Amino acid sequence: MSTVRSAAVSTWRFVVGDDWRIALGVVLALAFTAVLASTSLAAWWAMPVTVVGVLALSLRRAARRR
Repeated sequence: MSTVRSAAVSTWRFVVGDDWRIALGVVLALAFTAVLASTSLAAWWAMPVTVVGVLALSLRRAARRR
């Protein structure tokens, strides 16, 4: 395996991990925060609210699997 491919796979595994939905939620939250920051609205609250929401959804999904 080439060094570049190995680095790309390692980065993907680090960012996405076990649940691609959490990674997608974080990316969408970052985009939403960037949009808010470009307006006159306060953007500090967007990431904490999103993290709590994504965590709650992840825990709900995990509880249903049991």
